[in-house]
Amino acid sequence: MIMKKTLFTICLAGALLSTVSCKKFLTEDSLTKLDESKVYSDVNLIETSLKGVYSNFKNFRTDEQGLITMMGTDETQQGAFQMKSDPQKGGLDRYDLNLNSLLPHLANQWNIRWPVVNESAKIINGLEKLNAKAGTREGNLLGEAYFVRGFVDFELAMYWGEIPIRDISRESTLGFKRQPLKDVWTFIINDFTKASQLCPQTNTAGRATIGAAFAMLGKAYMSAPESTGLRNFDSARLAFEQMMGKYSLVAYKDLWDYTKSNTAESIFEFQFSPVYPNNNKLQFQIGSRAVQAAFGDGCYYSGYDKIVPTVHAYETVANGGIWEDGDLRKDESIRYDFTYYGTTPTLDPILWEDLGTNYDELKPHVKKYEDFRTDKHSDQKINNEWNSGKNIPVLRLGDIKLCYAECLNELGKTNDAVNVVNEVRTRAWGGTLPADKRWTALSQDAFRTAIMDERIRELFAENWRRIDLIRTGKFIEYVKTRNKWAKESGSLQAFQMLYPIPDVEMKLNDQITPEDQNPGYK
Repeated sequence: MIMKKTLFTICLAGALLSTVSCKKFLTEDSLTKLDESKVYSDVNLIETSLKGVYSNFKNFRTDEQGLITMMGTDETQQGAFQMKSDPQKGGLDRYDLNLNSLLPHLANQWNIRWPVVNESAKIINGLEKLNAKAGTREGNLLGEAYFVRGFVDFELAMYWGEIPIRDISRESTLGFKRQPLKDVWTFIINDFTKASQLCPQTNTAGRATIGAAFAMLGKAYMSAPESTGLRNFDSARLAFEQMMGKYSLVAYKDLWDYTKSNTAESIFEFQFSPVYPNNNKLQFQIGSRAVQAAFGDGCYYSGYDKIVPTVHAYETVANGGIWEDGDLRKDESIRYDFTYYGTTPTLDPILWEDLGTNYDELKPHVKKYEDFRTDKHSDQKINNEWNSGKNIPVLRLGDIKLCYAECLNELGKTNDAVNVVNEVRTRAWGGTLPADKRWTALSQDAFRTAIMDERIRELFAENWRRIDLIRTGKFIEYVKTRNKWAKESGSLQAFQMLYPIPDVEMKLNDQITPEDQNPGYK
């Protein structure tokens, strides 16, 4: 919820992410009992506050909450047992009446973001008063705060549409109500523009740089709803051209090798380790129940099937899926074989689940976040997949090249767009792209279709799919036919591209009322 409780934390960086109303968070006194005028006028305290912001920002991608926005797409869906055991959360894939304003999983997604937005806004307000300039420590911090606020607002706007604008200097006029989409997206684009002017060229791993700012500025121009008049593929192209040369593609397998974190391709990634409290816990959620039943939590790819690939995302082209022979990304992204030290697990230990023909515990699973350091055979002796702690890429060059290619296509430069895609595909075939796998002349519409499957191949389970589907207008068409649970229920409607505003928000924030709810939801 929007929340005004200060996230500035000298020693409470994570403790202040309480789940109270947006408005309540925005009006409570700081737990630190420090005068805000002092906190946000002292660059050392501001930097401490910003570190807390980053800590809470990366927590978006931990544990089950890190998977919620990946549910209900044409790329990943909830596992069968999860759908049966938690019908309420099943609404995220079935798009039935359980997808409503009372769903706590969505309220949590709303709630965890607003404290980060609010604290970033306070940092920005403080540094603007200090007249922070580019090239100075204060200017760098201001650029980073713009980046974080812009990024989280970008997500909020993609998932919920109209949102409050957290600009402290205009709080008396803006209040805490939802603002028109054009104003929201103007604000987001302005944040990334300022971030691109102020962020440092290089930075500590896990913190924003000018490259990350330009990357998100490009994505914002591509994603702004057409109704706002702000979607501009040429501006996106220019933004991407400002930063792509600073990075280079690496071997695809290196992106998922925990000994090679923050590669030359990495633009921005969340930093984790297999040691609590800095583990991301993702493998605990995405591994296989059948593997867990057979080998225990000490097998690094056991888990609980919270999300699994759709058939479209794991099958070969010949079988109606996306994968072509020889594409190295396939086996780096998805686990097909569950044999563990010579033993192949069966479904026998979990037949009590009584799933009929829906057992998917030994069907393909997400592989990218498996962390062998947690395995009982690892020298580290962690012995529990819950401690998975690989870094999580947020922005990387492979993604941006494909975004750039989309821009070129929309600008009528489809041949150039095809060449850029072939750069990414060449990496996918180990550096030599077979002639029959090279994209050749495509129409503009054919490119639009082809690039969507290419983005799954390149970015499977990296949390961009929902946004890609929404911004391209493919959400309903693809989810209806490719997501098993949505297809079975037949309930998906266009209004469900956006999430409902949480009921608790409307009860605690008198500036967002039931009348302000997204159309289609009660």
